[in-house]
Amino acid sequence: MNETLVTVRYAETDRMGIVHHAVYPVWYEEGRSAYFRALGLPYSAIEELGLFTPLSQLGCKFVRSCTYEDVLTVRTVIERLTPARIRFGYAVLRQGEMRPISTGFTEHGFVGRDMRPLSVKKCFPQLWQQLEKAAAADADLDLTRPTDR
Repeated sequence: MNETLVTVRYAETDRMGIVHHAVYPVWYEEGRSAYFRALGLPYSAIEELGLFTPLSQLGCKFVRSCTYEDVLTVRTVIERLTPARIRFGYAVLRQGEMRPISTGFTEHGFVGRDMRPLSVKKCFPQLWQQLEKAAAADADLDLTRPTDR
């Protein structure tokens, strides 16, 4: 699991002072990018290898609202990994609270520069091993439970 702090910016709120629903996928992306960086694999380095991860699905559940200057933690885990796909799970929590503001997921395919599907296990075995190890560590984690991390 990776945890990323974000502070709600004024521009992310609507006229009512509530964070706009379109912002949550942006925070998920930040969590996902930080997850890769924590593995020592910045996404830019993965793309330099010729591997891309286009989004195929996005889901977001809005549980509670948050407002300007709230400090949030975006928790990110690998929920599912196959040689052709990866699915990340997310929970957004207000700092100091354990009840999520939002939960969600993104699913991505693995493709080459030509945008054709490929097997990460076959084409990038070292990367596959790192992702498989991370996914095993994330297995059965509850994103809303307290953590020592």
